[in-house]
Amino acid sequence: MTKKNLVYVWSLRNAAADKAGQPVAYKDHERYMKSVLEFLVGSLNDTPLGEAYHLVGVVYDDDEQNPRDQQLVADYGFACTPGRPWLYPADLRVQGRLVNDLLLSVPSTYRRLPRGSAEHIAGKQDFERRLYDTLVELKADIVVLDGLLVILDELVRPGAPFARRIMNIHPGITRIESPYERRGAYATWNALYGARGQAVVDWATRATTPCEPLYLTGASFHYVDNGIDSGEVFHDVLKTEISPDDTILELRWNNFNNSLFPALHEGLELLALKG
Repeated sequence: MTKKNLVYVWSLRNAAADKAGQPVAYKDHERYMKSVLEFLVGSLNDTPLGEAYHLVGVVYDDDEQNPRDQQLVADYGFACTPGRPWLYPADLRVQGRLVNDLLLSVPSTYRRLPRGSAEHIAGKQDFERRLYDTLVELKADIVVLDGLLVILDELVRPGAPFARRIMNIHPGITRIESPYERRGAYATWNALYGARGQAVVDWATRATTPCEPLYLTGASFHYVDNGIDSGEVFHDVLKTEISPDDTILELRWNNFNNSLFPALHEGLELLALKG
């Protein structure tokens, strides 16, 4: 089997919100919050998945000049720095290379501009061109998005060079027909509120309406299209039990370990077999 070049794309600010790479409070003790990237590295190093894929780049879109991004990654910064927390162990290696040596910045600077303005639209197009150029330079065969907090457009349109070569790992079930469907940035919060018998109708105010409680959530490995977690599902796992008294980080830990990590590993295995 010829190894495929794999590129991982994330937003540092999303991993920072999860307290990735750090111990987090879990019931009456602490547990280590392993990032999705750290899990993927372990799979490539220690399982046959490493015979199918070669991790060639880790791209992040955070903007060092954006005050909002600065605030969201304040505990970590934008690079691994001695004496500061980081999103995974500083000496983490993947297939013999330091993960830190694979980090590449492709900042989504357009987010500073007024949404819908001509400058914002042009900036978004410029970001996608720069991301495309980076993927081409890395000779990417498969791209995995994890917590990338932007919506792609031209890169994933039908007929585009990377259409159906960009996958997303999402912390929720995205099949629209599933009663457990949780799309969007609030997927884990939606699942937690759902276990409490509440459906959020306005995230700005957290206003809710009563609903039938659901005590499961999961994760989806899906193709990326122009919508919000609306691409065709390639593989999903629904194995995370929810307690109404979970905290958001307890549920994130549970969902990573019970559903999201398996969905990513099994999804990549199936993708490799598909050829």
